[in-house]
Amino acid sequence: MQDKANLRRAALARRKALPAAEIAQHSQQLCDQLFQHFPVAEWRWLHLFLPLAQYNEPDTWLIIHRIWAEGLAVRLAVPVVQADGISLRHYELTPDTPLHPSHWGISEPAATAETEVPAAAFDAVLVPLLAVDRAGHRVGYGGGFYDRFLAQCRPETQLIGLSVLDEAPVAAIADVLPTDVPLTACLMPGGVWQF
Repeated sequence: MQDKANLRRAALARRKALPAAEIAQHSQQLCDQLFQHFPVAEWRWLHLFLPLAQYNEPDTWLIIHRIWAEGLAVRLAVPVVQADGISLRHYELTPDTPLHPSHWGISEPAATAETEVPAAAFDAVLVPLLAVDRAGHRVGYGGGFYDRFLAQCRPETQLIGLSVLDEAPVAAIADVLPTDVPLTACLMPGGVWQF
């Protein structure tokens, strides 16, 4: 069993080593997996993150643009890190939403009361991760943002990890916390793991 710090360090190094063409190919495979294995058109609200290209994150813009191109009714929302540095709020993303970079370099929509979406609204959440175990526990960047957010979602919300690394889940993460919220599934370029 490995702990989160070691898994995080190793996964970041492997992901950083991936060439841009491979990130693009794997991101397209993740998009295809999502539409093949999940009822995207039936969801009312989908939460996803906007990618940090410099960290070789999955390119979720492929999913966003496909939803818009196909005219699906599902509405999209993205997170905005709050000034407290520990929490997220969520705002609708449309083709007309202006985006600006946060001080972390993350594209974020303008935060307005009219476009804020409560965590309980989401039918599915696409979750960034570096590693996952066979019970659906994930290793993220270590800030705890997503665990606090996922705990606020409805029990039936689909919590779907996205990984550009095509690696099977590890057997178990040694230092899972009681506050860690397990995923219901994880998309990898080669397939889908259900938990």
